[in-house]
Amino acid sequence: MKKQVSVGELQFGMFIAELDRPWTETPFVFQGFVLNNEQQRETLRKFCKKVQIDTEKGADVADTNQGKAGPVHVSVLTTIKEKVVYEEKTNVKLEAPVARAAHAKTAVVLKDVFGLVQAGKALDAPRVKEAVTSMTDSVVRNPDAMLLLAKMKEKSEHTLDRAMGVSIYMITFGRHLQLPREQLDLLGMLGLLQDVGKVRIPEALLQKKEPLNEAERKVCCSHVEHSVAVLKETSGLPPELPTLAALHHERYDGKGYPRGLTGANIGLFGSIAGLVDCFDALTHPRPYGETIAPSNALNMLYNWRNAQFDGALIEQFIHCVGIFPVGALVELHSNETGIVIAQNPAMRLMPRVMVVLDARGKPIKPQKIIDRASIKRTLEKGSVPIDTSEFFL
Repeated sequence: MKKQVSVGELQFGMFIAELDRPWTETPFVFQGFVLNNEQQRETLRKFCKKVQIDTEKGADVADTNQGKAGPVHVSVLTTIKEKVVYEEKTNVKLEAPVARAAHAKTAVVLKDVFGLVQAGKALDAPRVKEAVTSMTDSVVRNPDAMLLLAKMKEKSEHTLDRAMGVSIYMITFGRHLQLPREQLDLLGMLGLLQDVGKVRIPEALLQKKEPLNEAERKVCCSHVEHSVAVLKETSGLPPELPTLAALHHERYDGKGYPRGLTGANIGLFGSIAGLVDCFDALTHPRPYGETIAPSNALNMLYNWRNAQFDGALIEQFIHCVGIFPVGALVELHSNETGIVIAQNPAMRLMPRVMVVLDARGKPIKPQKIIDRASIKRTLEKGSVPIDTSEFFL
């Protein structure tokens, strides 16, 4: 049953079903959500006077007044003690060549690093730090350029390709959460190296298309232990890195591995690492399943809030990458096809798009740019005969 209440009456555990203004005029991406953190409540106070709550999906006013509301999940976001406001210093077009150089440099370093580990040698920590710093510098100036490159570079399930994408998304998400600069570098390094132990797992097993048996699954899961061991053996890395690398397969409900940690026990960085790693895995080419469109992957994550991942963290991640993420292939209401090249922070549902095919599916040359595109739907990769990477690499 829906009930209208004033914003001042809102309590955690209530399901916000409708607003007193269009959803598209607010920062909320999804139409309907459980109120579970103070940031959501403050945003509602800023944009609305009254809302409709659904008492069948969440707590009622009477329940909260009597202290009968459902369990309130304490988000890892509450552990953030210091925030930095980042401003975009340049646009995507100007940042693109700089981001491309940083991306290429990191790719070379990463290949060398994984080669050293495969040969049983130590990592070159200074080179890794330098490479991550150059990527972080680019993300701080403008996150969309590096995100676009990460998306265009998705060619395979290979550990090297995935490590780069995870690192870029983690730096970008940290920037969105307004974490201090040194923490952005740490997140970037974590994303780059948390799967380094996979080089000690047989490639045939990692690429196997059929379901793994229990013994094979244990071997694959052991990559976490291998990663921790490699990082512990490497001097010059942040001392907390090995511990953090052990966390990206833990899950909020305790059903992850290797320790079965729950909720806030996973910590902020571990929660970010797990969430980003999962999103990247869903949207990356996989040997055992179809690639999922970014918007569909975000919907899956949203349905897993406070189950597999911290609910408030998921909502912030969706705000960060947008329901139409940078690099996504989309169909406009004009029936034209385009590629999302930048977010629109003020209107998340109307990002900046490069239109590459007209309504009849014919290439457009030169391509046109729409700053606030009206999008009909996200297209699955391979659904139209274009290679998005050719426009940016």
